[in-house]
Amino acid sequence: MSKQSTMKTPDNLSDTPITQADIDTGKLKRVNRNASGAVIQPKQRINIFLDSVTVQYFKTKAGERGYQTLINETLKQAMQAENIEGVIRKTIREELRKQHA
Repeated sequence: MSKQSTMKTPDNLSDTPITQADIDTGKLKRVNRNASGAVIQPKQRINIFLDSVTVQYFKTKAGERGYQTLINETLKQAMQAENIEGVIRKTIREELRKQHA
């Protein structure tokens, strides 16, 4: 014997499947998440001119992964390296000041 729900729901709420039209109208938005559950920000389309040698290098190195993805990952690594370098320089300067004080 099952009990009927007493919770009131809006009339327009139904069990109909979600359609692309629902998503396109902004009612629903797909959110991409990484393995840890953090929201992945959408990519931005840009036009950029690169040397043909550079593009060929990344195409060769990328294989089936996609050379644009590899370029994006390389740029992210460069940003992280720059940040890490700054932290290391700051730490070294602080340690040198402590030694000379």
